[in-house]
Amino acid sequence: TDRNVTVVLLSEIVWELLRPNTGCFEPFTLYFPDYSIAGHLQKILSQNHPPQYSADFYAAYINILLGVFYMVCRDLKELQHLAALNFSKYCEPVVNGEANERDTRKLWKNIEPHLKKAMQTVYLREIPSSQWERLQHEDGEPGQLKGLSAHTHVELPYYSKFLLIAAYLASYNPVRTDKRFFLKHHGKIRKTNFMTKREKTSNHLLGPKPFPLDRLLAILYSIVDNRVAPTANIFSQITSLVTLQLLSIVGHNDLLDGPRYKCTVSLDFIRGVAR
Repeated sequence: TDRNVTVVLLSEIVWELLRPNTGCFEPFTLYFPDYSIAGHLQKILSQNHPPQYSADFYAAYINILLGVFYMVCRDLKELQHLAALNFSKYCEPVVNGEANERDTRKLWKNIEPHLKKAMQTVYLREIPSSQWERLQHEDGEPGQLKGLSAHTHVELPYYSKFLLIAAYLASYNPVRTDKRFFLKHHGKIRKTNFMTKREKTSNHLLGPKPFPLDRLLAILYSIVDNRVAPTANIFSQITSLVTLQLLSIVGHNDLLDGPRYKCTVSLDFIRGVAR
């Protein structure tokens, strides 16, 4: 037909992370703006209200949901899933006869801690929303909320697993042992009486120690088989681990030497991740 064929690809990943090393034709990139909270998201999400409740009641719930999640998650599909996932909790006071649909203050107090806990574990899609919902009901009292660190195993992205393992090694191993543990040709290290005496004390009894970002990345590079580039994806996954409370930031973020972290999970948790 002698007509040009144009291929349109939709992606949520930036082209820099997909560009092959062998070279290729550069695509024309078009960026679409995010949905606005009032002009788009509020109207779209409010259309899915259950028939047994009024549209105003569900719209008030969506307004609360967006007030919590909008600054950290603007993915429409994820917000739709979160709205369906948490609506039953929002309706609990109405179903139990403790409030009516207009008692917004009482409804907000009931669902506020539930939404904040959901934000820590779901909005970054570190685990599926269905898995988070299942974890909240396993081996717990009704209404009891549990974080990720309360479980011995959760699903994390590929590099997040290695980052968490590297963080654990950095927290519980002295800096002087890095060369011995993580370098292939480190040479012989002579053990002194002081070193032998110190090793008798379990580092697990002393608790996790803070470590800088450079040390975390150095251990990561040594335990991952393939080459890992320090891309924005790696740094965003570190931020995700902090948000999930699997890592904690020690001190202030404006330190000249960079941020310092501490691993907050147990050895059993790390064993589950390592499997």
